[in-house]
Amino acid sequence: MLANFLIGLREGLEAALVVSILVAYLVRTGRRDQLPAVWAGVGVAALASLAFGALLTFGPQGLTFEAQEAIGGSLSIVAVGLLTWMIFWMARTARTLRGDLEHKLDGAVASGRRAVAVVALLAVGREGLETALFLWAGARAAGSTSAAPLLGALLGLVVAIALGWALYRGAVRLDLRRFFAWTGAFLVVVAGGVLAYGVHDLQEAGLLPGLHDLAFDVSAAVPPSSWYGALLKGVLNFSPATTWLQAIAWTCYVVPTGAVFLRTVRGGAPRRATPTPVAAGAPPA
Repeated sequence: MLANFLIGLREGLEAALVVSILVAYLVRTGRRDQLPAVWAGVGVAALASLAFGALLTFGPQGLTFEAQEAIGGSLSIVAVGLLTWMIFWMARTARTLRGDLEHKLDGAVASGRRAVAVVALLAVGREGLETALFLWAGARAAGSTSAAPLLGALLGLVVAIALGWALYRGAVRLDLRRFFAWTGAFLVVVAGGVLAYGVHDLQEAGLLPGLHDLAFDVSAAVPPSSWYGALLKGVLNFSPATTWLQAIAWTCYVVPTGAVFLRTVRGGAPRRATPTPVAAGAPPA
C-alpha cells in the first residue's frame, strides 16, 4: 500500500503541477475564457486513464494461464521502462517545466480552445496512463487481490491534489527538487521488484528458462504470510523464493539505474555562486 501511495502521490503531484501551471498562466495573461478547455482536457485524460486501468484489469480474464502470465510479464517490463523514463525526465526537466508548458500553451491559444484542451489532455494523460500501468503491474507483483493497492493510490492522489492546490494558492512551499529526488530513488528499487516479478511471469509462461533454479529461498525466515513478509512484498515487491534470472534482472537494473539517477540528481542540484575576489583599491561591484 505504501508503494502505491507514493506512486499516486508522485504522479498525481506532477499532474497537479502541470494543471496549476496552465491555469495560473491563463489567469495571469487574462485568458480566463480558455480555462474550460483546460478542464475538459483534464477530464478526458482522467477518463482515459480509468478506462486503461479497467482494460488492464479485466482484459486478460478468460485467457489461459500461460497467456495471462505472458501478457502480465510483458506489460510489467513495459511499465518499468516507462517509470524509469519518467523518473529521469522529471529529474532533468523540472526546472524548465513551467517555461516549456507556457510556450506550448501560447501556441495552443492562438489555434483555439480545442488546441488548449489537447495540450492539457496530453500533459495530464501521459501521467495518468503511466500511473495506471505501473499501479496495475505493482499490484500484480505484490500479489494482492484486496483493495489496499487501489486505496493507497487514491490516498496518494488526494494528497497530491491538495498539495497542488496549496502550492497554487501559495499556502505551502515544497522543495520539489528534493521531493522528486527522494521519491525517484525509492521508485527505482520498487521498479526493480516489478521487473523481477515480470521476469518470473515470463518464466511461468514458458518464455524464459530457469523457473526452478533458485538463487535463494528464505521462505522459512521470511514467511510470505507473516506481517513483515507481506510488508516487504507490498512495499519492495520482495520474493522470498527468487530465481537466478530474477536476481540477475533486479541487480542489473537497480545498481546501474540507481547510480545514474543519483549522478543526474547531484548534477542538477543548484550550486552556490562563488564570489569573485575584488582587487585592492577597486570599487565594489
